[in-house]
Amino acid sequence: MADRLMLLDTASLYFRAFYGVPDTIRRADGTPVNAVRGLLDMIARLTVEFDAALVVACWDDDWRPQWRVDLLPSYKAHRVADEKAGAPDDEVVPDALEAQIPMIREVLALAGIAVVGAAEHEADDVIGSYATGAAHPVDIVTGDRDLFQLVDDSHDVRVIYTARGMKNLEVLTDASVVAKYRVLPEQYADFATLRGDTSDGLPGVAGIGEKTAATLLGRHGTLDGILAAAADPDGGVSSGVRAKLEAAGDYLAVAPAVVGVVRDLDLPSLDGAGARLGPVTGEARAELERLGTEWNLGGSVGRLLKALDTRG
Repeated sequence: MADRLMLLDTASLYFRAFYGVPDTIRRADGTPVNAVRGLLDMIARLTVEFDAALVVACWDDDWRPQWRVDLLPSYKAHRVADEKAGAPDDEVVPDALEAQIPMIREVLALAGIAVVGAAEHEADDVIGSYATGAAHPVDIVTGDRDLFQLVDDSHDVRVIYTARGMKNLEVLTDASVVAKYRVLPEQYADFATLRGDTSDGLPGVAGIGEKTAATLLGRHGTLDGILAAAADPDGGVSSGVRAKLEAAGDYLAVAPAVVGVVRDLDLPSLDGAGARLGPVTGEARAELERLGTEWNLGGSVGRLLKALDTRG
C-alpha cells in the first residue's frame, strides 16, 4: 500500500484545540498551553489512526492575502480587528492563543514535523498545491469547508473533517460531498460562490441558496455554464434567476478567483520539507521531553513521541 500523505490545516486545528481544551492549563509563568497540548494530541491520534507516513503542517503565512482582498474587499473582513484607526489589519486571535503560536512552531520543529507556508498565500493554497498531482494518497485535515473542492476519489484525496470535533471525525469522499450538497467536489467552489459563505465574507448571489445553487450546477455543470445559459434566451434559466445573476455580475466576475484554492505554488518537495515521519531521537527528543515538563504539556509530548516511534 502506498504511503499516505497527511496535510494539516494547522490554524484550523490549533484554534479548535484552544477552544476545546481549558485555558486554565498553563505553564509556570502563567502562559496558557492548552492549544499546544491539544494540537500535539490531535497530531498523535491522526497520524496513527489514518496511518500517515508523511505529514506537512500547512501554515497561513498570510491569512488574508491582499490579492484576494483587492478582488473582494469583504473577504474575511469580519475577522479583522480595527482596535486602532489606521492600524494594520490583524486576524482576531485571542492573546492567550497568540502567545502559544511560537511554542507550537518550536515543538513541531523538535518533533520533526514539516511546517510549510507560502508568501501571500493561505494554508489552503499550500494544501491545494501539495494535494494536486501528489504521488501519494492524501488526507487533508481541516474544519474548513472550502477544502471540499480538493476531494478527488480518482486520485485518492480525502478530507478528514473536524467540524464536529475529534470524537466525530468525518472522512469525506466524492460520495460524501454529493450526499451533503448535491454537487461534485469539483463543483464545490462554484457552489460556495453562488451560495455565499459568511465565515469567509462571501456574500453569494442574493436569493440563491444551497438548493438553487446545486440545481443550477446539476443542469449546467459550472458557474461559467450557468452564466452562459443565463445569457441565452433559450438557455433554460428562469427570468428570476437570470435577474439575480445579473445583479451579482461584479461579484461573480471576481469571486471564483478568491474562492478557488491555488494549486500550483512553488513549494519544497516533500523530501525537501522533511515530511516523512519517524522516531524523534537524540538531542531533539531530550529537548522536547524537557519542554514538555517545563511548559506543563502533560502527557501530550509522550503521546506524540509514542505515535512517532511507530512511524518510519
